[in-house]
Amino acid sequence: MTATILNTLEQYYDAAPRQGGARGEDFGPLTLFVQEEQGWPYYARPTLGGPDATPADVRKVLERQRELEVPEAFEWVAENSPSLRAAVEAAGLHVHAHPLMVLDAGADPLPPHPEVRSLGAGDPLLAAAVTVARLAFGEPGTALGQAGPAELAAALADPSVEQRRARVSGMLADGRTGMAAAVRDGTVLCSGQYIPVGEVAEVVGVGTLPAARRQGLALGVTAALVAQALGGGATTVFLSAGDEDVARIYARAGFRRVGTALIAEPPQ
Repeated sequence: MTATILNTLEQYYDAAPRQGGARGEDFGPLTLFVQEEQGWPYYARPTLGGPDATPADVRKVLERQRELEVPEAFEWVAENSPSLRAAVEAAGLHVHAHPLMVLDAGADPLPPHPEVRSLGAGDPLLAAAVTVARLAFGEPGTALGQAGPAELAAALADPSVEQRRARVSGMLADGRTGMAAAVRDGTVLCSGQYIPVGEVAEVVGVGTLPAARRQGLALGVTAALVAQALGGGATTVFLSAGDEDVARIYARAGFRRVGTALIAEPPQ
């Protein structure tokens, strides 16, 4: 069963960037996804059905990423491509491991959180929702942090916010994503998205304003995204947890670990 699920996720990882507007550049054992539209950049990953990559293959992709001035990033499932970690490390990259989790089909849904609601393409809180996630990942982990409503208000003044808002708004309008947010007194405290491809959906970007952590908001947003995805026809819902502490939170929403997602980047 796990092997079947991991194969399903492998197909998803290849299809999702293409649906998101990226083109795939063929490097034999590796495929580099290059964003054709405005929005977040993509990554390189193993080619579906391709042979094992060597350090030389990885270096060729790195050269192309530098030429394009895009992030030098690789993402893959450890169990599906077990030899790739050694190849990317030999090429000088650092690897981060994240629990890969799938919603248990028999899990009882969490009750709706009273402060969580869905966001549409024209929602006036959309700019704040996309900005909260950036502040959240700027202070990773589950501990209380410094950034709060004042920092959110300051961040919203950045001219780049409108570009990100417009990108997500377009994806919401054409069904390429769904979004939910926890809102209190008109302020977005937590937000997240899911990306559907056929009957598979990935929950992504769930982040809580650091000063508002440990109130169950991320769990409430995740539960809302799961409900949206299932209501939209998804039969497989999955995510990658930031670390083991975050994975334990997602387990409360009915997710179970099926593997390990690996991300390789230049060392900091």
